[in-house]
Amino acid sequence: MNMQTTSRLTVAETALIEAFNNQIGDLPGNGAVTALRDRLLDDLKKAGLPTRRIEAWHYTDLKNLLRALPPQVGDAGSDALEPLAGGSTVLAVIQGHANQKAAADGLGVSAYSEHLLDGSAADGLDALDSDDAVGRINGSFVRDGYVVDVPADTALEGPLEIQFVHAGGQVHTRLPVAFGAGVKATVIERHLTVTGDAALVSHVSDITVGEGAELTWIILQQQGAEDTHLGQIRIDLGADAKLRLFVINAGGKLVRQELHIKVTGEGADLTLRGINLLGGESHTDVTMVLGHDVPHTGSTEVIRNVVFDRAKGVFQGMIRVAPDAQKTDAKMACNTLLMSDDAEFSVKPELEIFADDVQCGHGATVTDIDANHLYYLMARGIPENKARAMLVNAFVAEIVEELEDEALVEALEGVISAWLEKHA
Repeated sequence: MNMQTTSRLTVAETALIEAFNNQIGDLPGNGAVTALRDRLLDDLKKAGLPTRRIEAWHYTDLKNLLRALPPQVGDAGSDALEPLAGGSTVLAVIQGHANQKAAADGLGVSAYSEHLLDGSAADGLDALDSDDAVGRINGSFVRDGYVVDVPADTALEGPLEIQFVHAGGQVHTRLPVAFGAGVKATVIERHLTVTGDAALVSHVSDITVGEGAELTWIILQQQGAEDTHLGQIRIDLGADAKLRLFVINAGGKLVRQELHIKVTGEGADLTLRGINLLGGESHTDVTMVLGHDVPHTGSTEVIRNVVFDRAKGVFQGMIRVAPDAQKTDAKMACNTLLMSDDAEFSVKPELEIFADDVQCGHGATVTDIDANHLYYLMARGIPENKARAMLVNAFVAEIVEELEDEALVEALEGVISAWLEKHA
């Protein structure tokens, strides 16, 4: 590395390169995987972490926001945690390492590290494009996770909860899941910490939804107050498939959650619901790129945000309708409650429509609690702070209530209430 390159690197960029050089001999992978890791890290080194000059990162200047990396740590000292809802099957990844003998009835489950070692993971390990910093970081450092195959016509009786538990440090995981035709399933992708130590976490889920499948996928992010979470989910939605995707951010200091969704089968339908709970001086960015590539597909996206203190949030939503995607029906809405004069939330909805027979629209609102609603509750003897909490809870709980599983609704409402009690 020449001195000119070194002088341009930030502390975090330098730490990433040093971490890679220190680990490369221990990272699992055959020759093809190792060569791909080298290229991804080299691309990251040449481009640097993204700044606001890159359109997709305009509101999240990662080069400036990611100031340092936490040190490597050992074992998390924890086993799998209690599931979010009773009756769930749990697969746990502890401090970035999967249980090599994990199993779930009727499902194909294997450790991602095995696929790195035999090279079969190489096809899906690359970055999506030149701006994909999350993919580059994860592909360079990922050690483990799970590969899950759900056979055609499988109907899971209870949720499958995949826990990613860490105790600080640097943790990079992966989760490819293939759902066969006609599958009916609920999956909870849960990210959380068991200590207060700072962490840098990157994670990529790669989901294929087969013809006629009906899938509910819940991302619950509860990282620590000092954690950086770089998450990405890549989804391919097949013909007549129905996906309900719930994204709940209730933690982390610096969060980037990317949703890359391709609707590639006619008759497919996507429902996206998001809740972002932001407090302190945190920064959370949810960026979605949704492509309707074929005719007769639909999608609805509703994002609800609650922002306290000096927190900052972002929702970028891009819907692209291809020339052949006639009869597309796509709607997107983002609603935000700002609970402080110092709180910020930026919304950037975008439509790129290349077909002429479609119904597409988007809308966004940013407001405070309705004074009339607050007065109504206070006039009935409810203290102001409790009345505010009730109104905020109702604003976001409406999203959770769309789930049909009462146990899951109750559990997620508990997560929301606990967060609001702490921050409100």
